[in-house]
Amino acid sequence: MSLKILLSGARGRMGKAIHSIASEHDCEISFPVDLGDNPEEGIEDCDVVIDFSLRDATRSLAMLAKKYNKPMVIGTTGHEKDDRTTIEELSSSIPMVWAGNFSTGVNLLFFLTQQAAKVLDLNSGFDPEVIEMHHRLKKDAPSGTADRLLEILKDSRNANEQDISHGREGMPGERKASEIGSHALRGGDVVGEHTVMFAGIGERIELTHRATDRIIFAAGALKAAKWVTKQPPKLYSMQDVLGLTA
Repeated sequence: MSLKILLSGARGRMGKAIHSIASEHDCEISFPVDLGDNPEEGIEDCDVVIDFSLRDATRSLAMLAKKYNKPMVIGTTGHEKDDRTTIEELSSSIPMVWAGNFSTGVNLLFFLTQQAAKVLDLNSGFDPEVIEMHHRLKKDAPSGTADRLLEILKDSRNANEQDISHGREGMPGERKASEIGSHALRGGDVVGEHTVMFAGIGERIELTHRATDRIIFAAGALKAAKWVTKQPPKLYSMQDVLGLTA
């Protein structure tokens, strides 16, 4: 029996990609919604909610999912702190998968970055930088994937938000040992590229993932949707879905 999905952001790039392969994954988009639509009209008959809409819509949709006790997959990025806190609180009532990126390759990049960061820590003499590039239409920066990579690096170095340098200009001075660089590039139709660089003296290590087709994210989101329906209430990541643990 097909998994019935309420898909928010159905007319967007990711929504269209998910719709195009849903049947191949034993899933059915039972209620597609977008701006101006009322998701409550179709949420009762769905098995799971997938959100790839706008950050301002996620919070209310998550509250609706809790009201009807529906598992949820969130792929929307760029949320404000208050919205993130509310969504995290709601996950104590319903199972949620929240990820900035649903590709298997990117989640392996997260895992490998965690492993590398354990060795190339604050005392290693290696300077970490995160570089990402996306298409010209992407509205938020850094990307959700870059944010997760920065979070991994921060945790490994006991750093805080003030240690992250989002681009550089003028005369910022010498690079501090605690500094973590972040650079967001935008142009053309680039689906998504992310590089984590550890620059040392006389050597440099780079971990890179390049996406060439949005279908990989759609397939991952459907995999997460099928997985989350079998889980107890909690906030999960795509690494949980794939069984990747650091």
